[in-house]
Amino acid sequence: MSDYHIVFLDTDTVGKVPNLERFRQFGSYTSYPQTQPEELSERIRDANIIISNKVRIDASAMDAAPSLQLICVAATGTNNIDLDAANKRNIPVKNVENYSTYSVAQFTIGTVLHLLHRTNYFDAYVKSGEYSHQKLFTHLGHEFWQLEGRQFGIIGLGNIGKQVARVAEALGATVTYYSTSGKNNNASYQQQSLEQLLESSDIISIHAPLNEHTQDLLRYEQLAMMQKHALLVNTGRGGIVNEADLVRAIDDERIGGAAVDVFSTEPFPESHPYLLVKYPHRLILTPHIGWASIEARTLLMDRVCQNIQEFIAEQA
Repeated sequence: MSDYHIVFLDTDTVGKVPNLERFRQFGSYTSYPQTQPEELSERIRDANIIISNKVRIDASAMDAAPSLQLICVAATGTNNIDLDAANKRNIPVKNVENYSTYSVAQFTIGTVLHLLHRTNYFDAYVKSGEYSHQKLFTHLGHEFWQLEGRQFGIIGLGNIGKQVARVAEALGATVTYYSTSGKNNNASYQQQSLEQLLESSDIISIHAPLNEHTQDLLRYEQLAMMQKHALLVNTGRGGIVNEADLVRAIDDERIGGAAVDVFSTEPFPESHPYLLVKYPHRLILTPHIGWASIEARTLLMDRVCQNIQEFIAEQA
């Protein structure tokens, strides 16, 4: 087997996983925490294989790497790669799918429960000393309801959506779904139109891709169809929910609350509407972290390694 020069351009995006050094088995391996556009050409000049999570690899970058044979995307989406340019140069592009299903599903249910229970409120109540001074054994300062018997609506019933459905069912919820492509027909759950889903669900969880069918899928008009106590969770893609309209719906008390892990711009600016919401306790914001359990990130690197192994085997 020939030695390959492998360059990983943005290891900060996967953090300290235990298997980053596996790539040395294929030859020389160079990694960078992050790579800025002006640094790219020099870093990939002698590369045979490039690994990138978010660094953009366009036609000019490919031309700057005359020995380039393979581009590995350390993610599912390939929107940071000029696929047409790669195809014209006969450079295969390999991504990774289904590595974060359990991580995102667990995180989704966790944020639903956190939003529902307001655990931080009760934690702060006890730690403030107020609990020690009350006479009752309990404190009913924030009401919550059970998922058992409630409708859990899922937008996008792919691998992650199905796993969320299974966990929601285990908690006693009734699962329904809306197919954004119109092609999904799952006999295990009731399919609804978007309007039906919004009007009847107690929880709505988004697990759809961002495309021409889902961009701004939920604007104020759609959010206002939801029940006033209903909760919205987006661990799918930013841009599916219009961000300014979601803040308006929360401020107008048209919905019970929302949890958002993905944004149209990441990271978003300090002037973002989410940071100006009138009722911040009704909006949970997390920094696109649902995918990133240590197990998911480790599996991601294993799958990138597998992609390289398969490529090398094809060359033999």
